[in-house]
Parts: sequence; C-alpha cells; structure tokens
Amino acid sequence: MSSEVAHVRTDKRIMDRETLVRMVNIWKFKDDRIVFTNGCFDLLHRGHVQYLQEAASWGDRLIVGVNSDTSVMRQGKGPGRPVNDQPSRLLVLAALRCVDAVTLFEEDTPLDLVRSLRPDILVKGGDWPVEKIVGADLVRSYGGEVRSIPLVEGYSSTAMIGRIRNV
Repeated sequence: MSSEVAHVRTDKRIMDRETLVRMVNIWKFKDDRIVFTNGCFDLLHRGHVQYLQEAASWGDRLIVGVNSDTSVMRQGKGPGRPVNDQPSRLLVLAALRCVDAVTLFEEDTPLDLVRSLRPDILVKGGDWPVEKIVGADLVRSYGGEVRSIPLVEGYSSTAMIGRIRNV
C-alpha cells in the first residue's frame, strides 16, 4: 500500500476573501439575499447543522466565516483546540448542502469580513445576544437584519470534547 497522502479536492465553495467579495457582488446583482454567520465549527455536530440550516432558510445564500486555527487558539477555548485544523473545518462545512460559501478569517472577530461582504442578514447562535453580535450596528446601519438562533440543547463542541476525554 502506498504511503502517499491523497490530496483532497478543494471545494469551489471554499473561497478567499477577494473571490468571495466578487461572488457576493454577483449574487447581490441577482437580488439574492445574503446571510452571514461565523464561528470555529471545530467538531461539527447536530447543533451546528440545525443552526446552519435555519440560517440558510432566511435568505438565498449562506456564507460561513471560519476562525483560523490561530484565531481559535487566541479565544482560549482550551488546550488542544481546535481539534480539527482549518482546512478540515472548511472542507466539512463546504460539504453541507445549505452552505453556499466558506471563508477563513484570521482576525479575532469577523468585523472586517462583515464590512467587506455587507450581508443582508447577520446571524449568530443563541449564546450571543443580538446587541453583542459583532457587526450588528454596521449591518443595521445599511438596513440589514441581525438575528440570534437558539442553540440546540446538549450540543456543543466543548461539551463533546469533554465527554470524549472522560471516556
């Protein structure tokens, strides 16, 4: 058996910021409503999937901003986080039918990304009150909406990692 590592085909929905901005402009020209959310998405689970499906239902295009590995580490989520590296997290999210585009951001917050994309709807999970969502004031300033989606109880990457480590 060969010891060569198979290269994973890059999904066309994984985009750098410049390409994504161009794509968003095309979608907006077609009058598509753009929904944006962001997060680490370290261990993808049912809570993430339901959250992303609901977010996608509010518009025509769902864009997911993913914290880079270094950004996740700076958030202090705990030792060994992220569990999955950024290429893996991007690829798994891009494979979801409800996701139209995935991009990485290095900053601690997605504010610059929100500023570049100017989504119609900015979404975060229910652990973020609307008034604390980064970019909320900006999105509202041009007539966009900001929404918070209730979390699916019992599902979080941190809790899953804790259960795995205690087995």
